[in-house]
Amino acid sequence: MNAGSGQAAGDVRIVPFRPDRAAEFRRLNLQWLERHFTVEPLDRELLDDPVGKVLDPGGEILFAAAGDAIVGTCALLHAGDGAFELSKMSVEEDRRGQGIGRLLIEAALDAFRRRGGRELFLESSSRLQPALRLYESVGFMLQPQLRPGSHYRRADVYMIWKDPASR
Repeated sequence: MNAGSGQAAGDVRIVPFRPDRAAEFRRLNLQWLERHFTVEPLDRELLDDPVGKVLDPGGEILFAAAGDAIVGTCALLHAGDGAFELSKMSVEEDRRGQGIGRLLIEAALDAFRRRGGRELFLESSSRLQPALRLYESVGFMLQPQLRPGSHYRRADVYMIWKDPASR
């Protein structure tokens, strides 16, 4: 299967991190970071050592696969005390708009619930309007101020997930 063949999200499955997928996690994230922003030191730390910086502290990395091709990824970073951050979300450029991002977020929400998380947040940029609309559509709510201790210079958006079923 070719990643650019215009397949619908229905042929995509969510798969977990494996060491042989670390390069795809890095590639997909550098693709959007280099296009829209500057790659920051924290980005490099996470992308260079996903096991040590994401998995070992209690997080999770998910991938969207179409056939043998990895076409998307996201990470759930454990921020301590039941708090998690949705981070490092990226979909292959020629596969955007096909529902893959939504599948990744839904899988991340399932992982958050499985882990008994009490808070889920994300930091983003107002320059990424399609992503922000997607986050809002699954229950992330824009906060009036940035998160205290925000990680990234590019972040000017802070959102917290509220389960639509509990509102």
